[in-house]
Amino acid sequence: MNLGQIVFSQITDTLDPKELSRCVERFPMQRASRSFSPRDQFLCMVFAQVTFRDSLRDIEAYLSGSKHLYNMGIRGNVTRTNLAYANENRDWRIYAELAQVLIRRARKLYSSERYIEEIDEVVYALDASTIDWCLSLFPWAKFRSTKSAIKMHTMIEPLEVVSTSKRL
Repeated sequence: MNLGQIVFSQITDTLDPKELSRCVERFPMQRASRSFSPRDQFLCMVFAQVTFRDSLRDIEAYLSGSKHLYNMGIRGNVTRTNLAYANENRDWRIYAELAQVLIRRARKLYSSERYIEEIDEVVYALDASTIDWCLSLFPWAKFRSTKSAIKMHTMIEPLEVVSTSKRL
């Protein structure tokens, strides 16, 4: 029997709810959902990314079968409709701003690390993701015999690291 927190909630509890609230206030929805908060959407999408879920149906099936939603921090009703509505209508800049907050926090945490001082160049965080598409709609992006996809390479944030020993 697990007497402590679920690992997922231990990771996501480092996110201060006030930071997310500030980001949501800057970019409000026209008609906000009462049963599916921005935090619920964020946690569902983080969970989907970490566990390699492919679709809204896959996310819903996995999370609706879980009896630990409350322990994971998800308080809303996880359905395909709620996920689709939130993904379509909630401004993406909320999460971009939240990412910047987390990047600033990570920079502060690791600013005193030894290996950071040894790097003299600008460091880039890169993501290479495969996005699956329907073969009948995108025949030019053939990935396998039954599906199409594209590979998207994204530069997330240039991290400027200045060595204190060589730049004085």
